[in-house]
Amino acid sequence: MPELPDVAVYVERLQAFIVGQPIQAIRIPSSFVLRTVSPAPKELVGAKVVSIERLGKRIVIGVEGDRFIVIHLMIAGRLRWKEPSAKLPGKLALAGFDFPTGTLVFTEASPKKRASIHLVAGRAALADFDRGGLDVLTATRAQFTERLLSERHTVKRSLTDPTLFDGIGNAYSDEILWAAKLSPFRMTSALEPAEIAALQTACKTQLVLWTDRLRAEVGDGFPDKVTAFRPEMAVHGKYDQPCPRCGTKVQRIVYADNEANYCPTCQTDGKLLADRSLSRLLKDDWPKTLEELENRKAGPAGRGDKSTK
Repeated sequence: MPELPDVAVYVERLQAFIVGQPIQAIRIPSSFVLRTVSPAPKELVGAKVVSIERLGKRIVIGVEGDRFIVIHLMIAGRLRWKEPSAKLPGKLALAGFDFPTGTLVFTEASPKKRASIHLVAGRAALADFDRGGLDVLTATRAQFTERLLSERHTVKRSLTDPTLFDGIGNAYSDEILWAAKLSPFRMTSALEPAEIAALQTACKTQLVLWTDRLRAEVGDGFPDKVTAFRPEMAVHGKYDQPCPRCGTKVQRIVYADNEANYCPTCQTDGKLLADRSLSRLLKDDWPKTLEELENRKAGPAGRGDKSTK
């Protein structure tokens, strides 16, 4: 799933490519992708794009008349920039947005059809898509600590919960936890102040590092190769390969729609995490599906209801 660094670069390039441009047509060959239609797509034709924003892992395209196109890529959704009036790519195409300078193509390489588009009117309507996650790039130590300890979960689960933290998913949480030298399945309630400080620092450094890398890779173009598996990553997608810090082979735990990649030497005191107690912990701590986690609602205090587990 595209996460904060990927979505941030998408937003920057869309700002360069389509802000100020009128929407000439909206083509939607896959009707399932369109979840709300107020306004209807035809009502947006002719209107200019006035803003591009990131809302968690969602991309929000602001259109004249206080209207918004909210795009959630989920796992396999991607955006591509093509020539004007480009032909949409067969079964992968979800939608095409035509502009005088080119076509923004929305694709999904998965039969599960998780990606979505919502068309809404009024900025207040965007609140329905705000999961309330804390922005780790701007949070103070006190804010980060309070949010991390507000619910008792494994630290990997907490980092990837959109009601707790903003824009972090499976891939970058692996890299963050490796950088912080923390087990993905350490309980948040057991973390020491020094470990929390290391985790916050790792969140900032890894997200900034990867945003800068992706930004440099794209340059003045458009991000056509968004992937959760990159050769420069330390542990994510590196199962059975040597840890770049100590040389130990990276290990992996797969559960629900998720997985954790970690270095046993750097993160778990040499222990392999694959016993019955861990299986029970994951069953209790993690939602059964990615959709369940992504659609978790923020509570009245700006985050999900507190867990008692």
